[in-house]
Amino acid sequence: MAAPLDTLRVRDWGRADYLPVFAAMQVFTEQRDSQTWDELWLVEHPPVYTQGVAGKPEHILNPHDIPVIPVNRGGQVTYHGPGQVVIYCLVDVERRKLAVRELVRRIEQAMIAVLAHLGIEAKARSDAPGVYVGEAKIGSIGLRVTQGCTYHGLSFNVDMDLAPFAGINPCGYAGMAVTQLKALCESADMDDVRRLLVETLGAELHYLEIQRCTGAELSESFAEPIRIRLDELQSRSEPV
Repeated sequence: MAAPLDTLRVRDWGRADYLPVFAAMQVFTEQRDSQTWDELWLVEHPPVYTQGVAGKPEHILNPHDIPVIPVNRGGQVTYHGPGQVVIYCLVDVERRKLAVRELVRRIEQAMIAVLAHLGIEAKARSDAPGVYVGEAKIGSIGLRVTQGCTYHGLSFNVDMDLAPFAGINPCGYAGMAVTQLKALCESADMDDVRRLLVETLGAELHYLEIQRCTGAELSESFAEPIRIRLDELQSRSEPV
């Protein structure tokens, strides 16, 4: 059997509301131990804004009817919606002897490598984490570290309605341009991007084996603690 350090579990949630997945991330991280495999969670969310711990109300300009959820990741406000690949990175960085800043760099590099594979030149910025094509942001990163383990992760714009980004200052930057893969590559495909990102992240983090499973399996295993945490999240109005 592969050692926990060598194995990456990829868990597919399909399209799922934000709060239940957020609750599951917290429960998973709280209950994991030294033998728990690291996981990447693939998910596509219905429209939602999430406001990180550094978020300021003035960066939410006009949310219309899209919910705004305060969360405990780093960074400010961002948007998730259909046509965007979201990958949550549940990684024991202490076990991997990996500084969080280095993890961020490797996540950025994975997105840059996927874009390069598709013939698109992209870059990271030292002043604003994420990935950019020219001056337009295509990929965002926000993490939380608890007891040496990360959760939250990355979002990558593939083929989505970008209009909701106009309702915020993305990541706290007024007037920041955003773009998506479909505008740069007509053949952009969500499944291909998911596959490429998982393979590239696995290589960047030096896993030897990838195993796949579903979000439903975790929801069944931790049904009661996830339900309790979800109730707590739904009852709070302050950042959680």
